Amino acid sequence: MDASVGFAWVYHGQATPETDRLLNEVAAGAMVVVPALWYLEMSNVLLIAQRRHRLTVVQRKAALEKLTAMQFTVDEEGTRHAFGKTSELSEKHGLTIYDATYLELALRRSLPLATRDEALKVAAKQCGIKAL
Repeated sequence: MDASVGFAWVYHGQATPETDRLLNEVAAGAMVVVPALWYLEMSNVLLIAQRRHRLTVVQRKAALEKLTAMQFTVDEEGTRHAFGKTSELSEKHGLTIYDATYLELALRRSLPLATRDEALKVAAKQCGIKAL
C-alpha cells in the first residue's frame, strides 16, 4: 500500500469506495505490507496538507494517531534494492524512486499493490502485479 491510500483513509476528500473497502479489510485484520518509507511519506503528506490549509493541526494530529493505531507489516529489506531493482523499475516505468519502492516490494513479495497513483497502477499492470 502506498501513501496515496493512507492519505485517503484520513482525508475524506480523497476517499473512494476502493480505499474505504481496503480500510474495512484492514479493520477486519487483513495484512498490509508497507516499506519503511511509508511512514516518512505519510508524515510529509499530512504536514504539507496542513501547510496548504487542507488540514488543521488538530486534524493532522488525529490522522497521525489513527495511522499509528493501525497494524502494518513493515518491509525493511526494500532500501537494499534502491541502487538495483528499484532504480531499474523507476527508469523503465518513469516513476520516482519512492513510487518504484512500492512496485519493487509488490514484485518481490508477490503482493497486489494498493495505490491511487495512475502511473504506478500502469507500471504494476505492466509488471503483472494486480493494482487495487
